[in-house]
Amino acid sequence: MRATPIEINWHPGLSIYASEQFLKAVGDEYGWLGGTDDSGKLLCILPYTIIIKAIVRMVRFRVETIPLGEELEVEKEKSFLNNAVEYFRCSGADIIIPATTNTIFRTYPNGAIAAPYGTYVIDLSQPEETLWDNLHSKHRNVIRNAIKKGVQILSGIEHVDTAYRLVRDTFKRSALPFMSYDSFMLMVNGLDKNVRIFVADYQGVVQSCAVIPFSNHSAYYVYGGTCPEPLTGAANLLQWEAIRYFRALGVKHYDFCGVRINSEKGSKQAGLMMFKERFGPRLVQGYMWKCSLNPLKSAVYSLGIRLFRGGDIVDAERHKLRSP
Repeated sequence: MRATPIEINWHPGLSIYASEQFLKAVGDEYGWLGGTDDSGKLLCILPYTIIIKAIVRMVRFRVETIPLGEELEVEKEKSFLNNAVEYFRCSGADIIIPATTNTIFRTYPNGAIAAPYGTYVIDLSQPEETLWDNLHSKHRNVIRNAIKKGVQILSGIEHVDTAYRLVRDTFKRSALPFMSYDSFMLMVNGLDKNVRIFVADYQGVVQSCAVIPFSNHSAYYVYGGTCPEPLTGAANLLQWEAIRYFRALGVKHYDFCGVRINSEKGSKQAGLMMFKERFGPRLVQGYMWKCSLNPLKSAVYSLGIRLFRGGDIVDAERHKLRSP
């Protein structure tokens, strides 16, 4: 499998994260790599962005390898990723950093540092009654109670500033950094009509929010936040109404965007995993990975990420990877 640059030819049947409008908004450079077999047939595509920080050129994937037509064999995908690594190395990139949390690869290239990771995905082709029945009974109960108490789910770009503050402050309470307002707005404006912002309002106070990019392929619950002491059930109701909304729109999947595998019992990550799991989704398991292309500049990235964030997601989860 060879990896070569190809023309971007996005359509709504593909992930919104593969679109040129999104890639351009979040990358200093961007493009698609195509994977071709020995006959020259295009079997898959891999959208990418390059972020330039000081002297380091970092490749970041915003969506996993996208097969075209028939299912792509895992070994062929691995061969394609090996060739993709060589392409980026020869083109002057310094490191491939961990992908965004919606991006779950089925495999990873030779020489990469990998960690198990997953996401929960709901099939929106099911009847609404089935989706409701798939909810855990506790979710259904708190959703009913939130409705009785008068929680209102609102949607619109006019809520973007409120959503940013809630997400930023939620990250801050977990001692996690979040992007600047300008970067956030660059992303939102790049998504244009392909993003929905939902808020749950109770008596004039926003309890929770969700920022959800989408195309016909999938809706992604990429960012969410709550006030410090949200009303029980408000966030659950918001998610349920978002699921109903995208199903009615004809979107095929609702992706909760990332869960850590085998989270420590009682941890915040385990609680978040349970919240998502109780909506009745399917767990998709795979890998996050990173790969050094330039040893010296990769070391600069690794040192910086350890100093400022205590490491990246691969550093945090790599100990869970089982040897084949």
